[in-house]
Amino acid sequence: MTALRLVNVPAFLRYGSALLTVALGAVLAQALAPVQFLWGIPVALALVCVQFLRVNSARAGAGIGWLFGLGYFAVGMSWIVEPFQIDPDRYAWMAPYALVFLAAGLALFWGLAFGLAAKVSRRGLRVCALITAWSLAEFGRAYLFSGLPWAAFGQFWIDTPAAVLLPWFGPHGLALLTLAATLPLAVARQKPVMAFAPFLFGVVMLWSLPEPPAAVLSSKIVRLVQPNAPQDQKWHPEYRWGFVRRQLSYTSAQPRPDLIVWPETAVPQLLNSADDTLAAIAGAADGVPVITGIQRRQDQRYFNSLVALDVSGAPNQIYDKAHLVPFGEYVPFGNVLARFGIAGFASQFGSGYSAGAGPQILDLGIGKALPLICYEAVFPQLLNAAPDRADMLIQITNDAWFGTYSGPYQHLVQARMRAAEQGLPMIRVANTGVSAMIDGYGRIRENLPLGEAGFVDAQLPDPLSPTLYSRTGDMPVFVLLLLLAGILAARNRFLTAF
Repeated sequence: MTALRLVNVPAFLRYGSALLTVALGAVLAQALAPVQFLWGIPVALALVCVQFLRVNSARAGAGIGWLFGLGYFAVGMSWIVEPFQIDPDRYAWMAPYALVFLAAGLALFWGLAFGLAAKVSRRGLRVCALITAWSLAEFGRAYLFSGLPWAAFGQFWIDTPAAVLLPWFGPHGLALLTLAATLPLAVARQKPVMAFAPFLFGVVMLWSLPEPPAAVLSSKIVRLVQPNAPQDQKWHPEYRWGFVRRQLSYTSAQPRPDLIVWPETAVPQLLNSADDTLAAIAGAADGVPVITGIQRRQDQRYFNSLVALDVSGAPNQIYDKAHLVPFGEYVPFGNVLARFGIAGFASQFGSGYSAGAGPQILDLGIGKALPLICYEAVFPQLLNAAPDRADMLIQITNDAWFGTYSGPYQHLVQARMRAAEQGLPMIRVANTGVSAMIDGYGRIRENLPLGEAGFVDAQLPDPLSPTLYSRTGDMPVFVLLLLLAGILAARNRFLTAF
C-alpha cells in the first residue's frame, strides 16, 4: 500500500493517511511563536518524508505536500481570522473562507515541490530532491505574487544559537539547513548512518555555536510610545482623540529622550489637515524630534506614511509604505469592488492605498534610519534593496489587526530576524505591542508587553559591521539550490537510463 493512492486502498486508510498528513503539518506549526515547540520539527518533517517516500507518482507526492502545507498554514497563520472580527456583523462570515483559501493557496507551493521531487526514483536521491525542491518552493512563496514568507522555517530558530547564522546565510539558508538536517531521518531504518549523521551534526553545531557578544550601546535614548488602541476603537470618534491625548502625555514625560517614536497611523487624520495635531505633538515633545505614522493624500492618491517632524511640528521627511498588504491595504479593481462592499481592511479610502517609491534612508540627527511600516519587516529583500546602509531600522506597526495570540509574536520574530540579518538595531513601535528595542543580533533589550499602554525609554545599540547577508542577499543560496537541482536532475536521468 502506498500513501494517498486511490486504488485498492480501503477508504478509512486513505482518509486516515490524509488526516495524518494534515496533523503533521499542524504539529510543525507549533514550532512557530508563541509555542516554539522545537522537537516537533524533526518529528513532523521526518514522518511526512516517510509518507512521501512511499508514493510512486508525482500526483501522490503533490497530494502529500499540499495536505502537509494545508495543516501547517491553517494553524501557523490562524491569526488571519482576526481582522474579520473587528466588525463581525459585516465580516465574520468571511473568516473561515479566508483561512482555508490562504492555507490552501500557500500549500500549493509545497505540493509542487513534493510533486517534482516524487519524479526521482531512488530513495536517497529523492530525499535530496525534496530538500532542494522544497527550499526553492519557499523562495517562490517569498517572492512570487508579491510574496508572503510568513511562517518560513527560519523563524523557528530565533531564540536558539542557530540565530547567529542569519547574518551569514539569511532566512532561506537557515531553512535549507533545517530541511537538510531533518528529512534524511525518514530513511533511518534503511540507512541509519545517512539518516542520523546530518541530524546529529546539526544538534552538535546548534549547541556549539558561540553566544553573540554583548551589544555596544550608544548614548542616545529613544522613547517608544505604545497607546494600546483596540482596533474597533482606534478610529471611533468617541475614542480616537483619547488615544492621541494618551500619546501626548507619554511624549511630554521627563526626562527628555533624543527621539520619540509613535506607531503606525497613530494620528487619526490625514497629514493634509493635521497641522494643529502635529503642533500639539511638537509642543509635547519640547524640542525632541518625533516620528509618527499618519495617512496622507497627494494627487487623489492615499498613502500609509511615516513622517519625521521638526521642532515646530512640520513634517521634514516622509516615507510612504511601498509593500502593501493585498486585500488589507489595497484591493485590485478596488473602486469597482467597493460598490459591492469589498474594501481593504486597513484602508480608509476607496480602492485603498497607493504604494510608495520604495526603500529610502531618513536622516534623524541621531543617525541614518531605514523605515519600515507594518509587514514590510516580513521581507528581507526589501531591506537589501535600500539605497544605502543605515545605522538603524525603524518599524512602526499596528498589530491590533493580528489579535492577541500568535500573530503579534510571529511578527515580532520576523522583525528580530531582519535586525540580525542586517546587523542593525531596530526601533520597533507597535500600537498594541510588542514594542521593542532590538540589538543588531536580534535580541530584545527593552520592550512593552502586548496589550499594555505605556512608553519605555531605551538606549539605542550601535550598528554592527555589514553582514555577509546584507551584502549578498538571497542570491548565493538561490544559485546553490539551482545547481543542486541541475545535478539531481542529471543524476536521476542517468540512473533511470541504465
